[in-house]
Amino acid sequence: MRKKTVYILAFFLILGSILGYNYYQKIFGEAIIKETILFVNSTDTLVDIKTKIEDVSKNPNTFLWVAAKKNVEKPKVGRYVLKKGMSNNDLVNMLRSGWQTPLKLSFNNQDTLEKLAGRIAQQIAADSISLITSFKDKEFLSKNNLTEKSVLQIFIPNTYEFYWTVTPEKFRTKMLVAYKRFWNESRLKKATALNLSKDEVITLASIVQKETAQNSERPIVAGLYLNRLKKGIPLQADPTIIYCVKAVKGQDYVVKRVLTSDLEINSPYNTYKNRGLPPTLIAMPDISAIDAVLNPTKHNYYYMCASVDKIGYHEFAKTLTQHNRNAAKYQRWLNKQRINR
Repeated sequence: MRKKTVYILAFFLILGSILGYNYYQKIFGEAIIKETILFVNSTDTLVDIKTKIEDVSKNPNTFLWVAAKKNVEKPKVGRYVLKKGMSNNDLVNMLRSGWQTPLKLSFNNQDTLEKLAGRIAQQIAADSISLITSFKDKEFLSKNNLTEKSVLQIFIPNTYEFYWTVTPEKFRTKMLVAYKRFWNESRLKKATALNLSKDEVITLASIVQKETAQNSERPIVAGLYLNRLKKGIPLQADPTIIYCVKAVKGQDYVVKRVLTSDLEINSPYNTYKNRGLPPTLIAMPDISAIDAVLNPTKHNYYYMCASVDKIGYHEFAKTLTQHNRNAAKYQRWLNKQRINR
């Protein structure tokens, strides 16, 4: 009888150990076998989550079992990075508490608010329409002395950290804070030394941005336009004419050549007909273009023309006679390439 009792006790101890081990493994053992990113939408149920993790989970059914044991009924919306080796307990706690992993959101220079919103909507949960609505909110614009045309300037192309679920309003606010931080004391002093406001620097930078893609050329181009501003000479910047043409024809209209007739467009953005800077920026300048304006190259150039000898660059001139020679050479090249528009 004593031996029989020992065997029975041993059996139950072993059985209890096996059950305890299995129970422990379901809750605390490795559940995620490969790192992945899990997106949880507002309509997702726990069953939906089980389906989404099937390819990276040892046994997705145990996830539902643990969630039930912890009385979790609905996962919180978010973007979650699931690490290899995570347990179901870790996963359920993460989804119950909304412990999201921030993402690196980036955007380059965009021509319009619509294009910017589309780029942002590809990276966070908010859609482009809600973002546009937020950017154009009249109360926000009025409070910050902005307009629907000038608000584009608060978005400095860079990489930022956000949660996937950030609201359009919080996104907008963080961009404004980053913009104000960008205009540190050093940049403000440089703008003052040029006798330009922040808005004017951004506006000129947007022209420089569109004028040349070469970072090495941007301080030279900025210096040229500043020379013309000081002399009271119209900027005669082709990017502003292209901006005017697109305002009429549409943003997708391709302009490879500015025509003489384009110079007669009646618009405050036409820098051939109007002296000084246009009312607002014509596109989103990146940091290199802004800093090029704040740190211009000092020279005596007043004219520039696209180079046919070094495509993508420009020929700079101090006199109109020299410029006319460069321009004639460029026009002949355009004709030879059959670029009529």
